[in-house]
Amino acid sequence: MKCLRHILGLGLLLAAMVRCGNSPDSSALRGTTSQSGTAAHEALEEIDSLMWQQPDSALTVMLEFAASPEADSLAEFEGHYCQMLIAELLYKNDYEQSNREELLKTVYYFDSIVAEDGYKTDSHRDASNASAKTLAFLDARAHYINGVGYYERGDVVNACAEYLNALEVVEEHFEGKELIGEMALFMHIVYCRLLELFSAQFMMDPAIACGEQALAYCQKELMLSQEIPIVYYHIGKQYDKKGNRDVAINYYSKAIEGISNPQNVVYRNIISNKALCDYQVGLGIEQTVNEIKQLLVLSDNNNELLTRYLIIGGIYSEEGIYDSALRYLEPVFENKDDKISQILAANYLRCIYDSIGDQAKLNECTRFLADYKKPEGENKALVSKLEAMFKNYQNQKQEKEAEEAHKKSIRNTSEIIVLIAIMVALTVFIVAKQRSKQLLKQQQEKADRILGETEQEHEKELRRLQAEAEQKLADAEQKHQQKIEEIVKRHEEELKLQKDQSEQEIAQTRKRHEAELEVERLSYQKELEELQLSLQLSKRNVNTLQEELGRKRTDAEGQYEAFLKEPVCVKINDAVRDLQINTRKPYTSYSVSFDNETLAQFGLVVSDYYGEVKPALLCLYPNIAQEDLLLCYLYLLGMENKQIAVVRQREYSTVRKQAGELKRRLGIDKSVRDYVLEVAGVEELVEK
Repeated sequence: MKCLRHILGLGLLLAAMVRCGNSPDSSALRGTTSQSGTAAHEALEEIDSLMWQQPDSALTVMLEFAASPEADSLAEFEGHYCQMLIAELLYKNDYEQSNREELLKTVYYFDSIVAEDGYKTDSHRDASNASAKTLAFLDARAHYINGVGYYERGDVVNACAEYLNALEVVEEHFEGKELIGEMALFMHIVYCRLLELFSAQFMMDPAIACGEQALAYCQKELMLSQEIPIVYYHIGKQYDKKGNRDVAINYYSKAIEGISNPQNVVYRNIISNKALCDYQVGLGIEQTVNEIKQLLVLSDNNNELLTRYLIIGGIYSEEGIYDSALRYLEPVFENKDDKISQILAANYLRCIYDSIGDQAKLNECTRFLADYKKPEGENKALVSKLEAMFKNYQNQKQEKEAEEAHKKSIRNTSEIIVLIAIMVALTVFIVAKQRSKQLLKQQQEKADRILGETEQEHEKELRRLQAEAEQKLADAEQKHQQKIEEIVKRHEEELKLQKDQSEQEIAQTRKRHEAELEVERLSYQKELEELQLSLQLSKRNVNTLQEELGRKRTDAEGQYEAFLKEPVCVKINDAVRDLQINTRKPYTSYSVSFDNETLAQFGLVVSDYYGEVKPALLCLYPNIAQEDLLLCYLYLLGMENKQIAVVRQREYSTVRKQAGELKRRLGIDKSVRDYVLEVAGVEELVEK
């Protein structure tokens, strides 16, 4: 039973959804974050953090936030963040998802700012004030909770597509070592939802694959360890459905070891399912039935009690003990609250009534089953779609893992080669050094011997040279003294003569310097005047260029507006402008199709307005195909790859690969879209 305060406050929360949207005057649209926007963002983050631990308390805080001044005018990012939190809180508190329309806008918004080829404007970054990985996680959560909304409305295909979208966003933007804490919890939840979805459609192999992934996150993250037995139980149920009883019993046993609490309904379900498996592999009926009957007294409600009745009645039916089987199966069939159990009971009862000859009740069961039997073709089509989606997801994941493994292998090989090269170089260095030491030792011994032989001769020669040097030094000192006296006398005479001449030279030099300075000043003044004149001419030229640039920009804007107003351009743009395109959905789900004549006419219009685009592409890639030219022309309308995929009736992945291959053949660094817009000179106009 829900808290009365929450039930009464739900109306306030739903009313607040209107306010948790995009204000036309919000600071995010202007590229800045207001003070109130910051406070609102912090409040939403606190609610988000609390929701992972205490969803009911988080709902209470959200109700308080909805009534606060911060919620009156939210920025664009905060508005979408708020809508996503509301959807999550409704789900985690067992309320129906009531903000579907706003949530779909939120999914599109987060997709647009984290998509590989989406727009990443400064205004989005300023508004969110969040890292790319934070935005990617929000995008994944938006896809997941949107899938929950589809599932609540019985749209299993779109629910599955959104769950897989959530996984792909996380796996594209995060490495395995980053998937911890809340990220690991999120991945576990998504895989469990897929397990539940596939199990309901009796797609056991995909369910097992998702269960193993969920189990891996439980074993990886400590806070999920209590979920391990539950995942074991659900995987065991899939093997049970496949008829692989031994493997199912093994998983059931592991689950029982992790819970071991008879007061837990999951534990009782596991005991019941394992007992049935034991019976099916040969355990006696008496032991199996007694084990399940012991659970009857522990049942919390009538539905659980009837579930045990169904198993016991089914066993008695298989054994041909019809009286006992009827006693347990008829109450299940009469319970209209559980249609699945009612259908299973009807199947058993039909066989029993046929065996005992009760035609009236046999007809009743037959009519009931006919009313609830789903068309076989519908089931096969649904399962086929889900299998194709899951297989496509697995293939893409395997391709990415193979690519990562290949890159890692290349890195490891390179590291090994470098290590080997270092070891070889080190070995050569050590050998060379050892050899050098030996040669040095031999040379040292030889040098010592030669030095000993010549040392005595050097001493004799040194004594002789010392005596000669002392004599030469005495003679040189005498000559030097005489020369000094002559130099001093001559210097005194010259100094007297130079004193008289220097006064005249100083006066002449001063006059010459003054004349040179005057010439330099006049030259500088003339040069300054010429520079000022040149500056004035430059200013006039700049003004002229600015006016010319303004005229060209106006002409370009007018040309682009005229181009967009061409009937064929309007026709193509209008077809996809308001579509909420999901890249996981097949293109055939969008009723958009253009004949070749329309596309040919569009190509002629592009040639008339932007004839320079095709020659520029042919210059880089002479053999460019018509399909590639059409892709480039559609970029001129400002379209993204997912919109082009709908226009051309192609898969989104096909258009992405086509754009990547064309970029490689053109040999350009930027994307094909940016290159085409730059050649046409409309890059800024498209961004507007």
